Amino acid sequence: MSVPKNGYEQAAISLAPLETDMTLEDFLESDLEGYEYVKGELIPMPAASLEHGLISAKVFLRLGTYVEENQLGAVVTPDTGFQVGERVLKPDIAFLSIAHLPDDTSKACPVPPDLAVEVVSPSDVFRRVIEKAFAYLESGTQMVWIVEPTSQTVRVYRAETPIRVLGINDTLTGEDVVEGFSCQVAQLFE
Repeated sequence: MSVPKNGYEQAAISLAPLETDMTLEDFLESDLEGYEYVKGELIPMPAASLEHGLISAKVFLRLGTYVEENQLGAVVTPDTGFQVGERVLKPDIAFLSIAHLPDDTSKACPVPPDLAVEVVSPSDVFRRVIEKAFAYLESGTQMVWIVEPTSQTVRVYRAETPIRVLGINDTLTGEDVVEGFSCQVAQLFE
């Protein structure tokens, strides 16, 4: 006789990775929403919290406006998949420079973003967020921002440089990836 599972147990089961016979190419061609693809597994992407959405919107508006006004490329939302090695990941916000924008925009992007932004949610496993940051960097992403609402910090990851942690009194910049972009970290959490 099976024991009914409570809501928390059911939620944990539904967030567990699902093995699939789908290949990376199959996933890139599909319109499957709500998942990332990581080495033969589908990783569920649960609905984000309101806090997550508000912070993501602030980053998107500031970064997107700057990129648009300066014609630097494109900033996209979390519905956009990027091929990152043997994965298809969906960063919360991503920037692609003009040089890296693909001609075919009808499916997932075949190259990693120049800048990937991940906003940590209460449902995130922090280890997975860090693994994603390194996967981005290993496949060519130049910079990753991990925005942490609880500590009101932004971790800046670059290949072969120490991780920088910026607090609310610091300025977040696009460095040489989104040249000229800057905003106060505090503005992301207001």
